[in-house]
Amino acid sequence: MKVLISDNLGEAGVDLFEKETGIDVDVKTGLSPDELKSIIQDYDALVIRSATKVTKDLLNSAQNLKVVGRAGIGLDNVDIPAATKKGVVVMNTPGGNVVTTAEHTIALMMSLTRNIPRGTASLKAGRWDKKNLQGREIMNKILGVIGFGKIGAVVAERARGLKMRIMVYDPVIPPETIEKKGFEPVSLETLYRQADYITVHVPKSKNTLGMLNAVAFEKMKPGVMLINCARGGIVDEAALKDALESGKIAGAALDVFETEPPPEDHPLLSFDNVVATPHLGASTIEAQTNVAVAVAQQIIEYLKNNNIINAVNAPSIPGELLRKLKPYLFLAERMGCMVSQFTGGQLKEISVEYNGDFQGLDMSPVTTGFLKGLLDPMVPDEINTVNAPILAKEKGIRVSESSSAESYEFTNLISAHVITTEEEYRVAGTVFGKLDSRIVRINDFRIEIVPQGHLTLIHNLDEPGAIGSIGQTLGDNGINISRMQVGREANGENNIILIRTDSPMTKPVIEQIRALPKVKNIRTFEL
Repeated sequence: MKVLISDNLGEAGVDLFEKETGIDVDVKTGLSPDELKSIIQDYDALVIRSATKVTKDLLNSAQNLKVVGRAGIGLDNVDIPAATKKGVVVMNTPGGNVVTTAEHTIALMMSLTRNIPRGTASLKAGRWDKKNLQGREIMNKILGVIGFGKIGAVVAERARGLKMRIMVYDPVIPPETIEKKGFEPVSLETLYRQADYITVHVPKSKNTLGMLNAVAFEKMKPGVMLINCARGGIVDEAALKDALESGKIAGAALDVFETEPPPEDHPLLSFDNVVATPHLGASTIEAQTNVAVAVAQQIIEYLKNNNIINAVNAPSIPGELLRKLKPYLFLAERMGCMVSQFTGGQLKEISVEYNGDFQGLDMSPVTTGFLKGLLDPMVPDEINTVNAPILAKEKGIRVSESSSAESYEFTNLISAHVITTEEEYRVAGTVFGKLDSRIVRINDFRIEIVPQGHLTLIHNLDEPGAIGSIGQTLGDNGINISRMQVGREANGENNIILIRTDSPMTKPVIEQIRALPKVKNIRTFEL
């Protein structure tokens, strides 16, 4: 498997790739979009930071790409919907630069408050501007934290140590969670009205783009100071310029810009009360080592063990959970693959039910596994656990999942009901012991199928000679039966015969069996 590192990555991460057996890594930084597009089809994984743009156009050329790993948090340079549709896992490393970015936020706040950059510049210019550089104390001031994720929470903790009063706005995290941490949950309106300092720690999205704009500035307390170490574009830079000129905002500290790098004549850089750094929030030795190691470990784990960690477009399955789910994932995918080869018409509805003892496991990845197995033979796109749900949604297929502790026949039972425009189909399976997967029911027939190999399903009359005639036909054609299971319909009129053969049946053999007087139907499939 091949990995391409297209942005600068800490040496510790590159070393992990180079030492891993079965993985070849290339480091090619500074590529133009066309250069990257011309080689991307050779790679299974792409490692980026903020410079590389993973666009829909690039993804369409990435025929073998399985995963994109971002050494850092922000993913506004990745077209996540396009990646998801292509079945490409998109990962980030949310823990690697949390402390570093939080510390940079505090550093910018202190630099802005005490005029440290201006003081340094004036001294180096031969001036002693002490009278012109009077600052403030931050003790007992109100810090408004917008976004209480990993970074926002650390900023709040650090600011509490500075004896500030902390107000927090987060539309997702429950107020009681914020209160338990010792902070004050407030509405955004209240934060704007009361905060002496406002720091923003939200991801860049269509909902947060331009979030701090002229309307927001108008609501803020006069003399407020603003810090943005999140993403450029969350603060409306034109509106910020106007608010600085009017004096409504007393100062701003910016680590990020709408366009990076910003133009030399950027109007905000002309203000004495603006402190700016070139996106240094995550730029420490420790942070770059942390994210480099994390992204390398995550990609290796996915490529070699299919273990998804810190993905933004697929459920993350920890190694221990994956180990426990593995037999159910195998069974569900084979069940879906079998049903796809039997049913006709357009898929309309899929319901998966879990009965019995599944040890409290989260079975949603298993439902996705069934969906993958079902869709794989039906659609031209490459199907995996990343894009199976979104492709089902695009095709208008309704997918539901339910569970019950009761199971009368088996310790655990996975049942699936598939409805198409032409028919309905039911299949059920179980895992005996720890690893022994079996399909145990097809529609009204009770049967036991090992879900692998060249398989044939025959419906026949439950009469003497039916099975013998089938075996004779296969023998005459040199096809050996390695396993046979027989199930009986509830009313006793028909049988269902499952045959596994050492070699696949040819079309002439299938037609010979179909022509037998006691055979009603025959279907072959591969698992």
